[in-house]
Formats: sequence, C-alpha cells, structure tokens
Amino acid sequence: MTQSASYPRSPHAASPRPGPDTAPASLDALTARIQRDFAGMTPQFQVGARYLLDFPADIPVASMRRIAEQAGVQPATLVRLAKSLGYPGWQALKDVFVLSLQQRPKRYADQARKLIRGKHPRNALSRAVSAQADNIRLLEELNAGRLPQAAQLLSRARQVHVAGFRASFAPAFVFQYQYRLFRSSVTVLRGDAGTLEMELRAIAKDDIVVIIGFAPYSNEAMRVAKAAHQAGSRVLAICDSIVAPIALDADCVLLFTTDTPSFFPSSAAAIALIELLIEQLLAKAGKQAIAGIERAENQLHQTGAYL
Repeated sequence: MTQSASYPRSPHAASPRPGPDTAPASLDALTARIQRDFAGMTPQFQVGARYLLDFPADIPVASMRRIAEQAGVQPATLVRLAKSLGYPGWQALKDVFVLSLQQRPKRYADQARKLIRGKHPRNALSRAVSAQADNIRLLEELNAGRLPQAAQLLSRARQVHVAGFRASFAPAFVFQYQYRLFRSSVTVLRGDAGTLEMELRAIAKDDIVVIIGFAPYSNEAMRVAKAAHQAGSRVLAICDSIVAPIALDADCVLLFTTDTPSFFPSSAAAIALIELLIEQLLAKAGKQAIAGIERAENQLHQTGAYL
C-alpha cells in the first residue's frame, strides 16, 4: 500500500484540473484528479486507482471483473471509485481509457502489457525473458515525454544527490557511477552506520535529489524526499508508479515496471532507464562531457584500475 501525500507540482498533470463535480474527460485530466485526491481516498480506492494508472492498456480490453481481480479489489469498489471521480458508472470511466488508446500510436498496443502474456509459456526461461523484454519495451511509452524534462532539471542543478535503498541501491549506484564519468558534482546518499541525517544536511535549494524506488517503498526514501522538500530542492522520482509515495510531490517522475515470474521484483528496467537517462545527459552536455569521460578513462588506466 502506498503512503499518502499531496501532489502540488506534477509534470504529468498538463491539463487543467477539473472541478470536484466534473468527470475528467481525458486520461491526462483523470491522472491529475487521481494524483490530487489520492491521499484522501480509502485504502481500497487507492489500490484500484493505482491499478488504473499503472496498467492503462488493460482497462479498454479487460472486463471490470478481471480488472478487479488483477487489482485485488471487489468489482463494486471500481464502480464506487468511478462514481467518486464524477462518472455515472464504470463504463464511462473505461471510455476515457478507450479514447486514450485510440489516440495513441498503434505501437502502444504492441508494446503495452498484454493480459494474455505468459499464458502458454514454453518454459520458465521463456516466461522470464518475455517479462523482462516487456518491462524494457514499455520504457519508451512511459517516459518519452518525461526524459527531456528530467535531463533539463539535472543539467541545471548545482549538485545532484542520488538515493536508493535496499534493492534500489543498485540502480542508484549505476546512476552515480555513470554520471560521475563526466560530472563531478554527483553523490550517493547511503546512510551508512545510521548517518543518513548527516548526509541530508548537504541538500540545498539549487540542488536536485534523485530518489529511486519501487514497492514496497523504504522509509529511508521517504525521509530523503521530505528533507529535499524542506530544503527547497528539486526532486526527480524514478519509480514504479506515478502514485508512489516518492512520486506524489516530485517535480519530475520517470517510470519503470518490475514484472517478473520470479519471487522478487525485477530491477532490469530500472537499470535500463538509468542508462537511457545518462545518454540524454551526455548528449545535453556535449563536448564538455566527452572531455570529462576521456579524463576519467585516462585516470582509470593510469592508476591500474583496469587489467
């Protein structure tokens, strides 16, 4: 279950926010409404609303009963959720997703998560490979409009702080390692030996804090987000849902999926997304970045870091 928070600044809510009694007419407006009202929803409404936003390609093609089953709620909950958002019933809410799907490029349907995926896998390996491939294919659809904004925020920041805890530490470290090859002002907030509070003191107004995480979300990530907002710093959330706790107050959100037939959420798409973001940052930095990479490579060879 995601934690509650407000969402005053959202890069995804481009459309004007509808009034309290008006049903959102577009998926952008519906997304903005859910983000705005998420903190005040009942736990069951939060579960249903999160599924709507995380799996928009499923809504036009699946029955309400199937969606409720996948989300882990009762069908009646989806009906009540639709009415709470201003719609006369479930079908009117579903029509918003149908319209959005029709207006997107045809490749969206090809890349979106299919309900029937994995129904007849040849074996466990093919099922795992299919899930990972789907996770990575979805990155473009989820982030095509968001990556340029993220790169701009990062490029303008005085200092970049990166945080990822437990399983999310790996993509956080990859981000810091690759970005530092051409930018020195990048640090990881590690919190070793209980010193996270000390590290958070370094966050300043002109900085940006990159927080990486997926469900279940760590308390440390929320502490970092809170400290960033208190310092007036920008926040880039890289996570698995636009209603993740670290995303609700973020200035920019990048999304990845964690689907896997294994017992533990996959980080493959998160790593791939980090690499895509680094490519954007490298292109934006231009010749200066190339010079920085050359210096870093020379130092690594001269110090004997490589065989």
